[in-house]
Amino acid sequence: MSGKPVQGRMTADGGREVVVFLIGMRFNSWRAVRSWLPVFLAMPRMIKELARDPGSGMIGYRLLPGLPRHFAILQYWDSKEKLFAYATDQGGEHRPAWAAFNRRVREGRDKVGFWHETYVVPAGSYESIYRNMPAFGLGEALGTVPVGRRGERAADRMAA
Repeated sequence: MSGKPVQGRMTADGGREVVVFLIGMRFNSWRAVRSWLPVFLAMPRMIKELARDPGSGMIGYRLLPGLPRHFAILQYWDSKEKLFAYATDQGGEHRPAWAAFNRRVREGRDKVGFWHETYVVPAGSYESIYRNMPAFGLGEALGTVPVGRRGERAADRMAA
């Protein structure tokens, strides 16, 4: 991602369905390093695996630190089918990490919390604007176009 702002008003080059996937963890006990460290370290491996494979379906992501106890990642996906395919891929990083996490939860009880939320957003149901910003969020994932191409008002962009 470039840190150089794009001048003017831009909007995400929408017009298609997008899946928003939020995933995170909470450190319930800092001293229980054996419970939370493997969970914390598994996510970068999965993100690298997905970023290396353009066909995986993940089209962008953003780290969302919520220190001191929370850590999350916002992901954008092409489709829920690709997200679910990754989640169940026997040869990928996710399945072994998920199995190990479940073992640790049973052993360590409530030392680490985990959550995720999935939103399927139909084309025409999202709106964005970026003013004098580098590529960011949905605009980074889908690309951006000048606001005038999709409408001057938020309602126009939602209808486009």
